[in-house]
Amino acid sequence: MESSVNSSVAPAKARPRAHYPFWPKRLPHAITLPETALWDNLETSARRYPHKTAIVFFGRVLTYSQLLQKAERLAACLHGLGVKKGDRVVLSMQNCPQLVIAHFAILRANAVVVPVNPMNRAEELKHYIVDPDAKVALTTSDLAPELARASDALPPAQRLAHLIVTHFTDGFDADCAPDDAPPQAWNDWLMTRHALPPLQDGQVHTWEAALQTTGDAPAQTVGPTDLAILPYTSGTTGLPKGCMHTHASIMHNAIASGLWGNGSAENVVLSVVPMFHITGMVSLMHTSIRAGATLIMMPRWDRELAGRLISRWQVTHWTNIPTMVIDLLGSPNFASFDLTSLVYIGGGGAAMPQAVAQRLFEQYGLRYIEGYGLTETAAPSHSNPPDAPKQQCLGIPFMSTDARVIDPDTLAEMPVGEQGEIIMHGPEVFQGYWKRPDATEAAFIELEGKRFFRSGDLGHVDAEGYFFLTDRLKRMINASGFKVWPAEVEALMFRHPAIQEACIIATQDAYRGESVKAVIVLRPSHRDLVTEQELIDWCRDNMAVYKVPRVVQFVEALPKSGAGKVMWRTLQEAEKA
Repeated sequence: MESSVNSSVAPAKARPRAHYPFWPKRLPHAITLPETALWDNLETSARRYPHKTAIVFFGRVLTYSQLLQKAERLAACLHGLGVKKGDRVVLSMQNCPQLVIAHFAILRANAVVVPVNPMNRAEELKHYIVDPDAKVALTTSDLAPELARASDALPPAQRLAHLIVTHFTDGFDADCAPDDAPPQAWNDWLMTRHALPPLQDGQVHTWEAALQTTGDAPAQTVGPTDLAILPYTSGTTGLPKGCMHTHASIMHNAIASGLWGNGSAENVVLSVVPMFHITGMVSLMHTSIRAGATLIMMPRWDRELAGRLISRWQVTHWTNIPTMVIDLLGSPNFASFDLTSLVYIGGGGAAMPQAVAQRLFEQYGLRYIEGYGLTETAAPSHSNPPDAPKQQCLGIPFMSTDARVIDPDTLAEMPVGEQGEIIMHGPEVFQGYWKRPDATEAAFIELEGKRFFRSGDLGHVDAEGYFFLTDRLKRMINASGFKVWPAEVEALMFRHPAIQEACIIATQDAYRGESVKAVIVLRPSHRDLVTEQELIDWCRDNMAVYKVPRVVQFVEALPKSGAGKVMWRTLQEAEKA
């Protein structure tokens, strides 16, 4: 498949529809994109601010010139390993400086970043190697054995040829100051320099060796219409699908997000939302790097560390999921944290409880800015205007974006206040699903001569143009902002020899919003021989932890339709009741 796809760099210049009276007056309705690739954003910021702090990681400061130099060296290494224009390269890491270096190095090598959730296990990882035809992967030493195990289990022609491995301690000093130090409970995970695994039919390279490459990086030959990022998203059936994003679609939301949130080189951004996820990747990493801002990086959530870092580094911008804010406010040490530097706080993935949003406003004068977007829309397709947000609301269509609500059956546009499917058209919308023309065709419709993406989410628009989410057309569980697709979990569970039938539904969770529940029919040969906890433990070994059922229920049979299909809605409604 070609790495360059059809894409118009110039956005539609039409003004938004008349019922958006709360559009920020300081902002244009649409933006003109630069005709450059994403690498140019780092190169430009490093030229403008060579000595400015780009990243802080447990007290270790990385300047823009240092970030650029490391990315250039790693790009030269990738080039030397045979990575060519359009090749897909797997990147599986928690938030750390090495992730940013690797991400931009892949782009500098004219290749395509395949961001992979580091919580995935070997059985899941096989797909992220095979489907994008990846031959090179970059990861951390705690995750390297899973990637190697996944590769080794594949036929020789599909295996990885190269695995570049870094240790977390390549990115920070173990003896950093107490306010910057990681939680004690993380020490074994962060401080251990795990032994590198062998890779069957391939080579494993250390991070240090990769950055000492002496050759030149290739000439930069990609442009706005070339493929840049291939993030994967699951769905109601089958394996996860790659979303084809060009340099232009990511560039749009990197620029627009900066404008929307008053972005500048003076921003200090708490980066705890995972950067393998589209929101962290675009709205935090790409937006900040383009602006020349500073990223204060956390590899995973810890409320005490977050409070210390916001206070210590005077964080100005914090994009999160609401459960993080709730957790921080509940800290017994909350009174000792200084949050007065914050000027912007917002996020998505789940609705912010009204009482929590009200507390933020009353105590700090902060309005929590909720937004909405999908992997297919490079994160935001909607966001609340910072000066006029509504609570538990998706916001208004983002810059350069036309969004509607339609009847999912007739495709007719719905009147104000009436529920329908949310659809979007704009330069941030992806080009289609990798190797899946059938799924691509099903995901788009044409309306008034424009190509709209069907979100699969149900919502309505109020009289002032704000969108609200009301339900889902797609079968999906939202666990603390992580999307869990039942069909994918079921497919993994069917590999257990004791399981005859499985149905995954959502169960209510006071903290996560929703959690995963598995309703299981055991094979007659295994009844009374396997427990619910044993199945949960098996799931932990074979799938990402957020997909693992928190509850397992054994039943004699699953409800089925006359055609023999499992009636999951019946089980879901019974669970809600």
